[in-house]
Amino acid sequence: MPETAKRLNLLTESVIREMTRMANKYDAINLSQGFPDINPPTEVLEAAHRAISGPYHQYAITWGAPNFRQALAEKQRRFMGLELDADDHIVVTCGSTEAMMVAMMSTCNPGDKVIVFSPFYENYGADTILSGAQPVYVPLHPPDFSFDPDELRHAFNQGVKALVLCNPANPSGKVFSKKELTIIADLAKEFDTFTITDEVYEHIVYEPHEHVYMAALPEMFERTLSISSLSKTYSMTGWRLGYLIAPPRIIAEARKVHDFLTVGAAAPLQEAAVTALNLNSGYYQELQAEYTRKRDLFCGYLADADLSFVKPQGAYYVLVDISDFKAADDTAFCRYLAKEIGVAAVPGSSFFHEPVHHLIRFHFAKDDDILIEAGQRLGRIKAVV
Repeated sequence: MPETAKRLNLLTESVIREMTRMANKYDAINLSQGFPDINPPTEVLEAAHRAISGPYHQYAITWGAPNFRQALAEKQRRFMGLELDADDHIVVTCGSTEAMMVAMMSTCNPGDKVIVFSPFYENYGADTILSGAQPVYVPLHPPDFSFDPDELRHAFNQGVKALVLCNPANPSGKVFSKKELTIIADLAKEFDTFTITDEVYEHIVYEPHEHVYMAALPEMFERTLSISSLSKTYSMTGWRLGYLIAPPRIIAEARKVHDFLTVGAAAPLQEAAVTALNLNSGYYQELQAEYTRKRDLFCGYLADADLSFVKPQGAYYVLVDISDFKAADDTAFCRYLAKEIGVAAVPGSSFFHEPVHHLIRFHFAKDDDILIEAGQRLGRIKAVV
């Protein structure tokens, strides 16, 4: 019998999805897979009902329905401070997951090297491998998960084609400062490298931190592929609506890749999501306030349980240090948490290239009553471990 592709030997199944299955097995509260309990805004749900009943059941234009791209261009102009053209600068994808693969395949040839900061969202390493490129990992150093400029320059010196940046970052909750982004940008220009930015948590940033768009820095738009989605901002992870923003020469190539990967995103959902993109600035202020409150609520329970953690600056994840517990490793500890405590987390080692086994990740995009119950359960750790 023929063998499957050898590149698959470098991949494992998603640890995040595995922990969701473990949560289901033990009826644990699932704080592993980062999808929110919150429903999309009411007016968006009403728009979805209208769209499903309307004439939107066939393919939209491959790279995105015109009214969706126009609404997206106008919304991102406000936040990115860039003049974006709906026809020349945007490809609509099936979630940011596809957008990242499109970005990789549009910029990298087999054998090219790509810088990935560690810890990283698990898809980045897989996307690099599946596109035929080679990841070059640069560590982010706790507790603030900053990078060493000399280590980053050493990585660029290896002849890289692109750099992947998650900002705000999953799993660390780090928000990169303008100073840090400028260091990255200057190296990208010096070494003539693409930057691929995953900004799906762009609107979940906690004061006093601010989100700065890499593409908005001087001379960076022409070499930056900005990726985001509607999933986290509007609580619609199942709608699978993402996008890629880039200069026309890159968009022209990205459209080809996207067309042959998925043809196009769901037409009725694009129609409905125009309502989300047209929400006023008050929505984003309320979103930030709500997640700030949830972060403080959950982190309060972590502190009460004497768990060591770094308070996130953005996104809705928190890394917890389990060094003080007598667990074999982070995977064993997560199994214990799900089975005995009734709360599911993700082993931190799944996010690191380095041998890190003392961290686990929780997410707090849950209803208050679930966060409270999870917090109370975690309070039992001291009495059991």
